[in-house]
Amino acid sequence: MGVGLIMTTIGIIGAGNIGAQVARAAVATGYDVVIANSRGPETLTDLIDELGPKAKAGTAVEAGAAGDVVVVTVPLKAIGDVPVEPLAGKIVLDTNNYYFERDGHIDALDRGETTTSEIVQAHLPTSRIAKAFNHIMAADITSDGTPAGTPDRRALATAGDDEAVAFVTKFYDEIGFDTVNIGPLSESWRVERDRPAYVVRQNAAELEANLAKANRLP
Repeated sequence: MGVGLIMTTIGIIGAGNIGAQVARAAVATGYDVVIANSRGPETLTDLIDELGPKAKAGTAVEAGAAGDVVVVTVPLKAIGDVPVEPLAGKIVLDTNNYYFERDGHIDALDRGETTTSEIVQAHLPTSRIAKAFNHIMAADITSDGTPAGTPDRRALATAGDDEAVAFVTKFYDEIGFDTVNIGPLSESWRVERDRPAYVVRQNAAELEANLAKANRLP
């Protein structure tokens, strides 16, 4: 699937705060959405009613299969439950953050030897991963966006596969945010939890500065 092709359906695996907000932003921008959670499609009736006819609920396998692009937004400890085959060859947006209080300690993360997105990539070896939406409060996704060219427009970071990053850049702009590309997934730690760029409002120049001053171990 080339960047030039129109991608019309976003699959979302995880219907928590971030997943629901990305769904709202996607539908508002004209995408179709298929969203899944761990409890079953029947538990998403209220959200689907709110989102309207461009959205439907499904299983994780169905959301993964339906999406031209798939957003994986489940707790890090649940990454192993994300289906692999339906996401093969697809762009996958990883929103993950490492909360040892929730996920348990992961030595390689504690030592700064890997990143959450690289863990996702290892689980989805044939998918094209980009970091997205991990460093913005969920409520801000649908409230802080502004048109392109707006002075002091809020910026969000991404990292990863070039084609996936190109989609994230397009999607961020469509929903109202500038983009700063950190580079490969191995650099995505710069926007992870407790770093200067994490969940603060910043324009592109401020975000670049905060990424540059981040320490590998916060």
